[in-house]
Order: sequence, then structure tokens, then C-alpha cells
Amino acid sequence: MDAIRIEKLVVTYPRPGTSPLRAVDNLSFDVAQGEIVGFLGVNGAGKTSTIKALMGFQPANSGSASIFGEPVDAATSRGQVGFLPETALYSPFLTPAETLWMHGELHGLDRTTIRERVQDLLQTVGLADKARVQNRTLSKGMLQRVGIAQALLARPRLLVLDEVSSGLDPLGRRDLRNLLRAQRDDGVTVFFSSHQLTEAETICDRILVIHQGRLVAGRRIEELRGRVPSLESFFVTLIETGVDPLAVVDRQVQALV
Repeated sequence: MDAIRIEKLVVTYPRPGTSPLRAVDNLSFDVAQGEIVGFLGVNGAGKTSTIKALMGFQPANSGSASIFGEPVDAATSRGQVGFLPETALYSPFLTPAETLWMHGELHGLDRTTIRERVQDLLQTVGLADKARVQNRTLSKGMLQRVGIAQALLARPRLLVLDEVSSGLDPLGRRDLRNLLRAQRDDGVTVFFSSHQLTEAETICDRILVIHQGRLVAGRRIEELRGRVPSLESFFVTLIETGVDPLAVVDRQVQALV
């Protein structure tokens, strides 16, 4: 059973005086359990709209999305997901510890579990010394660390992270890579969008590239190594030409066989 399955998904937004904007256009893909998959695309490609539909926040016009074989609007599927939105907003007058405590209560965790996990997670994301200061005093990168801790709080089977490395400095990105790898090693599936192609190349098992709402390529990172200079060069060529450069090479090789 796949962790994520999206089939022929269409998401549109109304535009006064003209035809609706087709943000996600007949999109299909799946994510296997226990892999890290990067969801890549330029601004406006449809990444966030897809993630909103996957999380049940944006109704699809047609098509379907499921998590561990269940509809995305089922409580049983939502309870297995840790989610970090592109812009995570937290009360400026709560502390990181209070923020996590509140989310723990929303998850239905008992007080002992919340206390233990809040302490452990703040240590994990490097905020133990900021646990009791108000969120309004934290930098963007520190708030992103709070969001990552929040996503991990209920020990989900699936992490869905929208622009997860946003605001993180180089040390923060290194820590994030280690954290996500550790989650994968524990059997957690990780699905994240990012503009940081170097990060995706370093950490992902597989990448999916979306452009103008459509899937234009899906490749395992090991397929790219030794065949393209970098993920960035592969991505730029793909977006500018609309053609997967490796698919062209594969067809040429097959023609010679």
C-alpha cells in the first residue's frame, strides 16, 4: 500500500471575468512507504495546491487523493500525518514549549506524553534554550524549527512538509537533512516541496517535478548520478525545454539496441 496516491487530480480557482485557473491539471503520482520524495517546481507550478488537496484543505474539482489507502478527509488518515505548511503561523505570545503543548492536546496526547515529547523535540530541533521565550522574539529559522517539531509531535507515519527548509541557515539545513534521514530509517515516509535543489539532491530517494500543474518527470536520485551534472541542471533543462533529458537519451539507446 502506498503512503500517498494521487490520481487524475484537478484543482482550479475561479477568476472573475475569465476562465478558472487550473492550478493542478490531471496530476497522478504515488509515494511508497518509507521513502523520501522531493516535490519540485517553479513558483506557481501547483505544488502547494497539490499539498492542500492532499491534506484535505482544498477540495479537488475531480480526481482523488488518498493516504495509506484511505480518503484524505478521513480522520484515520489525517491522524497519521505530520504537516508543516508553507507559512506556519504561531501565536507570538506563546513560547515554543507552549505551542507544542497546545498541538499535543489537539492531537489528544496525554499530559505525560506531551511533556516528554516537547522536551525531546525541542532538544532535537536545537531549541532547548529557547523553550520558554515568546515566539515573537524568534527568528524565521527558529520558528521553522518550531514547525518541524510540531509536525513530529504525534509520531506520524507520513510527514508532509511544504517548503520545509525555508528560513533555515546552513546549520539548520544540515540538521534537517539528518533529522529526515533518521525519520526515514524509522520507517516514516517523507514528502516535501522545496526550491532548494541541492538539498533535494542530497536527501531524496526520488524527485517528482511538476510544471503548470502537470507531472513532467519522476526520477530516482541514483538515476541522475553520473548522467547529469546536477539536479539543478536536470531541472532547468526540463523546465525550459519541457523534455526530460534522460528520457531522450534512453530512447536513443533503445533505438541502437
